[in-house]
Amino acid sequence: MTTEQPASRSARPAVLITGANRGIGRATAEALAADHHLLLAGRDEQALAALAAQLPSAQPVVAELTDHAATAAAVAALDLPGGLAGLVHCAGILVNGTVEELSAADWERNFAVNVTAVSELTRLLLPALREARGTVVAVNSGSGYNAKGERGAYSASKFALRAWTDALRQEETAHGVRVSSVHPGRVDTDMQQELRAAESGAYETEKYLRPATVAAAIGFALRAPAEAVIATIDLRPRAIG
Repeated sequence: MTTEQPASRSARPAVLITGANRGIGRATAEALAADHHLLLAGRDEQALAALAAQLPSAQPVVAELTDHAATAAAVAALDLPGGLAGLVHCAGILVNGTVEELSAADWERNFAVNVTAVSELTRLLLPALREARGTVVAVNSGSGYNAKGERGAYSASKFALRAWTDALRQEETAHGVRVSSVHPGRVDTDMQQELRAAESGAYETEKYLRPATVAAAIGFALRAPAEAVIATIDLRPRAIG
């Protein structure tokens, strides 16, 4: 995991976004760009650099978040004057398959990305979040409430992520850190295309949420008045319900 520091930056509040170069992560970066300094985390260095160049105040953070030693080194190198106002977890993977089909390695990979990496990055950034009385937003899923056959591993990781956000919210209340869980239904993203292919179903873009809509919900959680915590947002496409 490596970072590239900009030559200068304003006093804008800083927000780190994982999975920032695509889908909901990219839409979130675009939604926050007007009034935040953005730390764009992901694995595609060229895509992150190109996105950062388009935004008023942004820098890439090239990261393989499952490499915990490298992640720790990069976090230690971040320049965060005034702390970190927000941490938005958009990175995640979808593991399809029945319990009979999935191996132990499939389950471990799914939890490593969707749960363990989320927790470890947050742990490393807690001092900066506490300093700024910041907000952690975990992008979860409708699968964090309802499990379905052939998506047991993914659903289990999202149930676990919901439990993690509930625990972190209780633990960090005394430190002034807010924790929000956003649960979108079907969203027009690459992951949705992968899911619909696994379901052998038609891809109906007009029936899905736009990434920008989910980004607006994330922005609402981050910008909520100081006395409030937006604990959970359940966001569903109107056409599906």
